[in-house]
Amino acid sequence: MSGIAITFMIISMLTIWGGLALSLWNLSRHPEKQDDDIELAPTSNE
Repeated sequence: MSGIAITFMIISMLTIWGGLALSLWNLSRHPEKQDDDIELAPTSNE
């Protein structure tokens, strides 16, 4: 492999794995609410 190919491979690997790591870190800091935890808004039956 040439030097430019290795450079682009490293950049693409950092982009993919870095995005995965950042998304997992963000999800651990701000977890999604479970369906059971979501409160429904009261509805008025007029």
